[in-house]
Amino acid sequence: MTVPIHHPVDILRLNTCGSVDDGKSTLIGRLLYDSRSLMEDQIEALERSADLTGGGRIDLSTLTDGLRAEREQGITIDVAYRYFATPRRRFIIADTPGHVQYTRNMVTGASSANLAIVLVDARQGVTEQSRRHTCIAAMLRIPHLIIAVNKMDLVGYKQDVYNQILTEYNGFLASIGVEPKYTIPISGMEGDNISQASVNMPWYEGKTLLASLDEIENDPPLLDKPFRMPVQDIYKFSLYGDMRRIIAGSVTSGSIHVGDEIVFYPSGKRTTLSSIEAFNKPIQEGVECGQTAGFCVGEQIYIQRGEIATRTDQQPPKVATRLRVSLFWLGKKPMGLHEEYVIKLASARVKARVEKIHKLIDASQSDLIAETEQNIEITQINRHMVAECTLRLDKAIAFDLATEWKDTSRFVIVDNYEICGGGIVLEDLGDSEKWARDSTRVRNFKWVKSLLTSEERSEHYNQRAALVLITGEKGAGRKRIANQLETNLINSGKLVYFLGIGSVIYGVDADIHDKGILRASRC
Repeated sequence: MTVPIHHPVDILRLNTCGSVDDGKSTLIGRLLYDSRSLMEDQIEALERSADLTGGGRIDLSTLTDGLRAEREQGITIDVAYRYFATPRRRFIIADTPGHVQYTRNMVTGASSANLAIVLVDARQGVTEQSRRHTCIAAMLRIPHLIIAVNKMDLVGYKQDVYNQILTEYNGFLASIGVEPKYTIPISGMEGDNISQASVNMPWYEGKTLLASLDEIENDPPLLDKPFRMPVQDIYKFSLYGDMRRIIAGSVTSGSIHVGDEIVFYPSGKRTTLSSIEAFNKPIQEGVECGQTAGFCVGEQIYIQRGEIATRTDQQPPKVATRLRVSLFWLGKKPMGLHEEYVIKLASARVKARVEKIHKLIDASQSDLIAETEQNIEITQINRHMVAECTLRLDKAIAFDLATEWKDTSRFVIVDNYEICGGGIVLEDLGDSEKWARDSTRVRNFKWVKSLLTSEERSEHYNQRAALVLITGEKGAGRKRIANQLETNLINSGKLVYFLGIGSVIYGVDADIHDKGILRASRC
């Protein structure tokens, strides 16, 4: 039995942004309440709480403020995920904290969002944190933005207050190249312009918030993108004679089927997908984006966690040790030049250093603080700053550019086991190892495979293939030991050849070089 590939329903992921006390939790509670996404016992608990506090007003923020400290202090600390639906689609909404201390939690919620709702308190206007959250959302390439001016009931629903805030905010948005999809005056507490048009603001003729959410176009399906699966782990089963090696991960884009040729980056190793493995499920012939996958390959090649599986007939990812990136820094200690950090991109984890800082931007003002082209040397990135810089990695990783893919172009930076920053890859830069990687990739693609398997060859020669490296200090007798080992193995009937480093440099390499020159001279 073959199980067809499952196509997910239309789900819009969104998160709320803005300063502390702008009413994000209350707005989410109102969305859940108005969309009838609450259970009966939740509604009863809200009504009981309203009766106890007096006044009969329901506190909708308690639906998302799950931590005790959040309820006691009336602020959001952690990221809370809630789910609701309209007749058209389903929503996953992240209630993210507004306090500057928990900006990194806001980044967590925004990292997977297709839409950001930026709330502005009508009494306070555009704050530093509002601008900072908007700048981060823009840098993370969140495709859609809604500006919701909240608490209009507390300013008498005045149109001039709303217009003044929009005038100020639009100037900031233009400076970072962002255009909001909708701007809506609302009251999360009273429900104005949430699910129904407000009778208190007849001057507003636009859509309600729920109607706007329904009309937002979701990202185009990643199924149409080239196949990408960051390798999470490799499982080896040996119990009861099971010799499978299963390569596992989550498919972030595209699809793959049994029989497809695949290549892993950055190693460039190529093989064929032989089977898709799943626990207690019927046989599958293919997997696609959004699904976890485990599969076996035709050849037992050595693959590590952190590599990205792709299809040979599609666009490959970039591979480099030097990246031009845009990043934001949230660490308490400034990010310094040439200091060691860890970059985590997809499933890869590699040591990295800042080689050069090109631009430094204040995320709360969008002001350019410094730029190397102005002959100003920048030596560190302070907290809550956005920077464009070059990172140098200890080893090559595979990735895509932010203009093409989100999941394989975003990264976080770890300092002393703590996530202190994140960003996107803008460009792959050249390095001294590029020629070797390119040569290896060409070799893997052009290599003509034998009809004999390694097992058949081993049986014929009565020995397994092996490479023995003899190392040691100068004068330790490496050549003498290698020559003696070759002689002993030959005398025991084995096929063996000793290849010294001098033979490689002055023999094989010179022969290839001379033949290349001779061939070129005849053309």
